[in-house]
Amino acid sequence: MSRENLSSRLGFILLSAGCAIGLGNIWRFPYMVGKYGGGAFVLVYLFFLIILGLPIIVMEYSVGRASKKSVAQSFHVLEKKGQKWHWFSYVAMAGNYLLVMFYTTIAGWMLAYFVKMLNGDFIGLTPKEVGDVFSSLQINPQASVFWMVLIVVIGCGICAVGLQRGVEKVTKVMMGLLLAVMLLLVVKSLSLDGAMKGVEFYLIPDFNALMENGIFNAIYGAMGQAFFTLSIGMGGMAIFGSYIGRERSLTGEGFRVLALDTFVATMAGLIIFPACMSFGVDAGSGPGLVFVTLPNIFNVMDNGQMWGTLFFIFMNFAALSTIIA
Repeated sequence: MSRENLSSRLGFILLSAGCAIGLGNIWRFPYMVGKYGGGAFVLVYLFFLIILGLPIIVMEYSVGRASKKSVAQSFHVLEKKGQKWHWFSYVAMAGNYLLVMFYTTIAGWMLAYFVKMLNGDFIGLTPKEVGDVFSSLQINPQASVFWMVLIVVIGCGICAVGLQRGVEKVTKVMMGLLLAVMLLLVVKSLSLDGAMKGVEFYLIPDFNALMENGIFNAIYGAMGQAFFTLSIGMGGMAIFGSYIGRERSLTGEGFRVLALDTFVATMAGLIIFPACMSFGVDAGSGPGLVFVTLPNIFNVMDNGQMWGTLFFIFMNFAALSTIIA
């Protein structure tokens, strides 16, 4: 059976970007920025993204292109007799399984929130009641498992259709819609009263705040974010490298994915921080920022149900693109 190939270079770029663009950009990045002083953390993050993220994504691409395999088999193919590089494949596959366990759980919550927002379940709730919705979802294993399984079924169903007709086609549509919804939400967020305070917090470095929260904690957080947001370190990008032709520069392809990934993370900040500042809420409120703080903002925003529904569609596209990858 011949190996199926991607139908276009755009498909490769969007698939690779879809793997990189996900909850790390939109769920984790904003609250890390909020915790470590806004623009100061962004500078540290960009530093690690370039000196660590880009070289590692190029290395993963090179392993994939040379072997024409995923990380499960690539080192078995490439290593010389007597070498033990294939041991890494077992660690990498375990890492991928662990990551998808975490990812499908959070993505399931995102899907649940999309349905709740679409149904208007948050309308009229007090901030405490909005927080209770998230708490009840976390402590309800049946609900979490249901939404997680639904996400897994959707992801596996898309993969089962095939590379071109399933994975590539669906990812192209999702990535296009993701970028369109994101730009719409950025425009809306920047139009809110007091939005510029959020932009200043986000883009102007405050090194005093960075030091107050621990410079080493910030460095560790920025380094981890660079790995998490690009989906590197466990060989996930190697499979996309196996579809890159010899005529293409691996560094150039890696830089394009890095740029698109950084663009989405930057736009996510321009959605969340202006909204937080406009409604006087804590931008560094941790993982609950998306699940507690933002629903409260949508509750007091004009046409909040519509904007909230669009936001969680956007979050679901970001999460599902990575799960499929």
